[in-house]
Amino acid sequence: MLSQNPEGVRRICCIGAGPIGGGWAAHYLAQGYLVTSYLHDASEHEALMRLLDTAWASLTEIGLAKDASLDNFNWTTDLAEATADAEFIQESIPEVLELKQSLYQQLGDIVDPQVVIASSTSGLSMTDIQAKCATPERTVVAHPFNPPYLLPLVEMIGGEKTSRDAVEWTERFYKVAGKSPLVMKKEVPGFIATRLQEAIWREALHMVQNGEATVQQIDQAVVNGPGPRWALMGPCEIFHVGGGEGGMAYCLDQFGPALKLPWTRLIAPELTDELRNTMVDGCVEMTGGQDFATLSRKMNDGLVEIAKIKRKQKSYEEP
Repeated sequence: MLSQNPEGVRRICCIGAGPIGGGWAAHYLAQGYLVTSYLHDASEHEALMRLLDTAWASLTEIGLAKDASLDNFNWTTDLAEATADAEFIQESIPEVLELKQSLYQQLGDIVDPQVVIASSTSGLSMTDIQAKCATPERTVVAHPFNPPYLLPLVEMIGGEKTSRDAVEWTERFYKVAGKSPLVMKKEVPGFIATRLQEAIWREALHMVQNGEATVQQIDQAVVNGPGPRWALMGPCEIFHVGGGEGGMAYCLDQFGPALKLPWTRLIAPELTDELRNTMVDGCVEMTGGQDFATLSRKMNDGLVEIAKIKRKQKSYEEP
């Protein structure tokens, strides 16, 4: 049984210092939590601080919680020290099953069994991750979208040994922590959002491979077509609106037969050297050789503006 109320959590441990682990740390700091990050090696500290500085600029623009401060951040290379006072643990280490199993085995032995451990895994199942953990009932998948400090989605699911209480507690915690948790019905490889994203990615690779479109044309089509709509509505609601007065029923009855036309390729193309190089060269040409920091700022600035619009829209919709 979990003793701590989600509303009462103050101390969070983020395990991992990459873009996801660091992004989570930035989000929690912006929400006013006290955060300790566990780093596998001290050499990761400099890059982590750069990430936090970059994230903080965007988070400040959106609006910080009353007690939010970078002074609430600490880091260590000692796992036991990092988790000693933690009331919630966000794990974001590399996507290697053996590494995660080993970590969860350690956490199961040293962390208070009433503290939830949430994994940011983007593809591994919690059933596999928790296999060697002595207290698997409190382990939950909590898959964010990158960057975690700007995109609210968290896809959640427990493993075979996860308790329902742990999933429900974690869902409530993420709502309190300013996220949009989505509890899935069952363990599915790639969850929901990533599977949808991968479907578009497969189609893009096929079109480039077959000479049907360039990298720039694909991005131009998405950014100036469905992209802006997706920021406000999902594909189902968009089709419902697109059907006019007839709604989704009209769309399905009108366009349903076309679903079986051979324009959808469900299998990914072979990633040959030629296709790989075409994609890489196309991206370099499209971005004019801009570095990661520049491109990241461009994306973050846009996401900040979208977040502001969505916040205004929500206020307008609320009675």
